Amino acid sequence: MKTPVSAFYRNPVKFRIPTAENLVPIRLDIEIDGQRYKDAFTWNPSDPDSEVVVFAKRTVKDLKLPPAFVTQIAQSIQSQLAEFRSYEGQDMYAGEKIVPIKASLYSINLDLRVNHTLVKDHFLWDLNNFESDPEEFARNFCIDMGIEDPEVGPAIAFAIREQLYEIAIQSVVLAKESRLSKKGRRGIEYTPLSKGGAVAVDLVKLFGQKSSVVRKRKEWDVYEPIVDLLSNEEVDALEAKEERNFRK
Repeated sequence: MKTPVSAFYRNPVKFRIPTAENLVPIRLDIEIDGQRYKDAFTWNPSDPDSEVVVFAKRTVKDLKLPPAFVTQIAQSIQSQLAEFRSYEGQDMYAGEKIVPIKASLYSINLDLRVNHTLVKDHFLWDLNNFESDPEEFARNFCIDMGIEDPEVGPAIAFAIREQLYEIAIQSVVLAKESRLSKKGRRGIEYTPLSKGGAVAVDLVKLFGQKSSVVRKRKEWDVYEPIVDLLSNEEVDALEAKEERNFRK
């Protein structure tokens, strides 16, 4: 069903990621002379730009990377921060809506591998909650699922923030489109808030301000969180496949 954007996005707010801390998800994947550096972390956009260079130098020193990585790391971070800042001050529509969020760049399912731990999940996230805390959700998720690897929680939180950032950018686009026509534009598919959706909103309120995650009762069996521990052989096979895909 094609539904006018204006039906669900009414009150514009200034661009920001719908979380308590307005942090920018940064991804780095740099290769120089056969050496590759990959990382993912969040950055406070209010920090001075000089901190970027300091971070790049410290990273290169700590990891014993060639000096050429300093410039590449700094430029990559600065370009991603510049993109974020280009949206600041623009209107976005948070709307009265809970939308499915994919906690991975490639799927509506959370599908992450961190070292030997494979995590899969699917949930709904309340975009109206600007006090939500992905890190707290990730910590509680790891406790509930018995995950001991300390790197898994930050990876889950980052994946959530990355998706919220993408959704916030899409909301800016929607705000621009709605201004072009009083009737709103058709062409982007949304699921109207049904009676069940309204119940989901009420459930969010029960979890408190910092939680934005809802698992509808009828979806518990379908989207039950899955955590698997992989063997060394399975990890080696996955890493080899990732490396082949990167080379392509």
